[in-house]
Amino acid sequence: MIDKIGGINPLSNVQNTRRANGVENVKFGNDSISVSEEAKRMAALYYMKEVAATTPDVRADRIAEVKAKIQDPSYLNNAVLESTADRIMTSFGL
Repeated sequence: MIDKIGGINPLSNVQNTRRANGVENVKFGNDSISVSEEAKRMAALYYMKEVAATTPDVRADRIAEVKAKIQDPSYLNNAVLESTADRIMTSFGL
């Protein structure tokens, strides 16, 4: 019979089975980390990339607002046209 060959017990070979009962052997030190400026820049760029990826390219609410303003006949006057022309020229650096 196989079970009579020496009483095989898988736990009998385990040594040092005592548990740590306290923290008397634990030594506390002053751990610290430092993050390089390059890593900080990379994290900022990653964050900006994620924000840009989740932001829609077209702001439909703003487009609807502008369309409504243009359809209003009292909106298009000389002051608005001059202001728009000035902004276009400024964006081109002129």
